Amino acid sequence: MYSDALMQKILATSSSLKPQELKELVAASKEKHVRLEDAVLEKMPEETLYRIVAEYFKVPFVDLKGVQVRKDFLDLVPEPIATTHDIVPFDKGESLLKVATLDPEDLQTIEFLKHKTGLEVEVHVTTPFALHEIIKQYKRSLKAEFEDIAKVTVVGEETDQQKLRELAQDLPVVRIVESLLEHAVFEGASDIHIEPSEQDLVVRYRVDGILRNVMTLPKNAQAGILARVKVLSNLKLDEHRLPQDGRMKISGANYKYSVRVSTLPVMDGEKVVMRLLSETAQALSLEQLGFNNKHLEAVRRNIAKPHGIIFVTGPTGSGKTTTLYSILSLRNTPGVNISTIEDPVEYRMNGVNQSQVNPKIGFTFAVGLRTLLRQDPNIIMVGEIRDGETAEIATNAAMTGHLVFATLHTNDSVTSLPRLVDMGVPRFLVAFTCNMIIAQRLVRKVCKDCKQPYKLSKAQLKEISELYDIEVVTAAMQRDGFLEKGETLDKVDFFRGAGCKQCSDSGYKGRVGIYEVLEITKPIQDLISKNGSNSEIIATADKEGMIGIVEDGFSKAIKGVTSVEEVMRVTQE
Repeated sequence: MYSDALMQKILATSSSLKPQELKELVAASKEKHVRLEDAVLEKMPEETLYRIVAEYFKVPFVDLKGVQVRKDFLDLVPEPIATTHDIVPFDKGESLLKVATLDPEDLQTIEFLKHKTGLEVEVHVTTPFALHEIIKQYKRSLKAEFEDIAKVTVVGEETDQQKLRELAQDLPVVRIVESLLEHAVFEGASDIHIEPSEQDLVVRYRVDGILRNVMTLPKNAQAGILARVKVLSNLKLDEHRLPQDGRMKISGANYKYSVRVSTLPVMDGEKVVMRLLSETAQALSLEQLGFNNKHLEAVRRNIAKPHGIIFVTGPTGSGKTTTLYSILSLRNTPGVNISTIEDPVEYRMNGVNQSQVNPKIGFTFAVGLRTLLRQDPNIIMVGEIRDGETAEIATNAAMTGHLVFATLHTNDSVTSLPRLVDMGVPRFLVAFTCNMIIAQRLVRKVCKDCKQPYKLSKAQLKEISELYDIEVVTAAMQRDGFLEKGETLDKVDFFRGAGCKQCSDSGYKGRVGIYEVLEITKPIQDLISKNGSNSEIIATADKEGMIGIVEDGFSKAIKGVTSVEEVMRVTQE
């Protein structure tokens, strides 16, 4: 729970431990490779330690062993919040909610509860054992509620719409779905996965690109929760055998989200995935996205051109659309007509004419793009070039005086060129319409609250050398000033997160891009026209100073923005 440095600070302020005893405990924790907190608990009772913690944070200690919390009090703090942030309610007054936690400095969660309940929140410290016993009461309460619902509801393929609609209105069902959505926004999740298994219903969130378990619900909650999601997103309640897609809106005082809902029949029911898209999010600047100075110069130089194509490439979920919106925002002025064709429209942007494809009625990317060309645009954004027809129209638009932004699904910048040729675009047209290709990945940022320096071990160096040409990476770091001349990767500090409450013990919080920007200069144009190989194009780009995606990743790792492990995770082919 607490970092060793904080625990040492807490214990140093207590009269319960002599300085020599503390010194011995610190030495023992290092020798046994355990947390200092665990080493202390071998020497003193849990309650004694957490009374010291409460005294350090200047908040009351509360002994909750054997305490049964009223169900209406439990309802004030959603179970996902209680489980993820180790905070539970135990008493309530007219305008006051009393909560027990292990981390009184988790101000974000405390402010969230104040806003959600409309009550002042009085924080206490308790022991981990007592806190987790109260969290178990959530499970017992939910199980009992859903057993009562199951007694009066028969759920299966034959269940009629009316019964399912009634089930979707039951209070525990409504409360859980609301809590899941509200908590997902609070945690910054991009997706919610509700997955039925043979025994229960598992809920997972994708946060910073990584799925993690949030809660496990009883199996008899499955029908009600699925029905509630379907009602909210206008899906057919009694259709269980076919996939369905829908949408809903959720909003609060500080947020407004559009939620894309997808259901899929699986062995034990229907799986639901909800994608959360903020309608109030502002386009980030290119600096905030992680572009370095050299990349920024190249991007600004190319988006100022009156015509041509700029591609953003990378796998699904690598932030391509976010990058395009950020670039569009730089050109979004009253004197410029910008039109987009997207699937779906993920962000709303004032001053931009945004349209969404609808293949069911024949409104495809190709049809939409042709129509946009009759709308007197200066700049066109194509959400994704998937087929030869769209690619051909886009390149012809670039040839006839339009600036086109588009995404492609390729792993790096150079492979975008043969991909376009494979789609049927003539090689000369690729060479003379393409201005720039940005390849990108998203890496998690090291948590600022628990960031720790470390040196690469021999085993890690060996692993890096197996994946990349370590001499090339080292030379690039020396060239760009991240390493001194002659210095090697094992001589500098890298960083990782130890894990804390602020990052849910993951060691990471937030994401940033790593990029490769390939400018189509005259030498590269000539190579494309002459059917030059990818390796020849890369060699020429390297001579012109292109920073590869791996190099950009390692430079951010040396700066402490991300970790080497993250760079390796997202750049392995």
